[in-house]
Amino acid sequence: MPLHTHTPVLYAPASYSRAARLLALKMDALQPSGSFKLRGIGLAAERAVARGARELVCPSGGNAGFAAAYAGAHLRVPTTIVVPQTTLAGVRERIAALGATVIVHGVAWDESNEHALALASERNAAYLHAFDDPDLWDGHATLIDECVADGVAFDAVACCVGGGGLLAGIVQGLQRNGLRDVPVIAVETEGAASYAAALANGAPVPLPAITSIATSLGAKRVCARAVELAREHDIVPLTVTDAQAVAACLKFADEFRVLVEPACGATLAALDVHPDRFARHGRVLVEVCGGIGVSLAKLAEWRAKFGLA
Repeated sequence: MPLHTHTPVLYAPASYSRAARLLALKMDALQPSGSFKLRGIGLAAERAVARGARELVCPSGGNAGFAAAYAGAHLRVPTTIVVPQTTLAGVRERIAALGATVIVHGVAWDESNEHALALASERNAAYLHAFDDPDLWDGHATLIDECVADGVAFDAVACCVGGGGLLAGIVQGLQRNGLRDVPVIAVETEGAASYAAALANGAPVPLPAITSIATSLGAKRVCARAVELAREHDIVPLTVTDAQAVAACLKFADEFRVLVEPACGATLAALDVHPDRFARHGRVLVEVCGGIGVSLAKLAEWRAKFGLA
């Protein structure tokens, strides 16, 4: 029995965005963990426990850690989440409230990851990577499986990119459902655009620092699989600013009464910021990935920070 939920698809008319395209919104913000991460992390955790794991360790900027904590609680195994200093105190508290041990280590996810690897080795625990693991991609691919099973029509998919795990899962889902010709529009925020840097370089390359407020996208280096997929699948990389991502979050909250993080807002923003990149598509499947690092107070803070009306 999977830990994630089969989430609904909501529809937005062409008038919703400057892209002027019909939108099928895959509402993974409604997952029990608050984000799509439960799909992959949940499956990876289930498989690890089935192989005999008695403890889980996961490095995370927030959402993967919350999903891992949720999975650990339901699978009844102790779970340790290692987060960077940039993870909001409220997010750390929510993870701990699920019964997980939270350790703060490093200024970015990459440093948290090194510490998590060491801990997992010392404790002989199962290490759950936040984005670079075939089990994870297999779990994320279920969002496409669900859309196909539900009869959702689309000729392009839009998603955000952090470490590349969601992107890898979406492409895997498209390919295993006979949709190899459906392109993926992969969106990042400026200041966290490690995928764009990797594509320009031809291989993953570390960013000097993460300067975006979209900390859920804060992997300095994407997984190699995300770069490899650009050679076998039509992937269109785009970037938006933090301000544009926040504006999209506010717009989405007003229209659909659902709060999402700027990482998710980046995908929604691309529909207004880069309308020309959607011109050849009839209906776009938009992965509304969610995120737990958002609240009414944070939205108000970001609105003021960027001077948004």
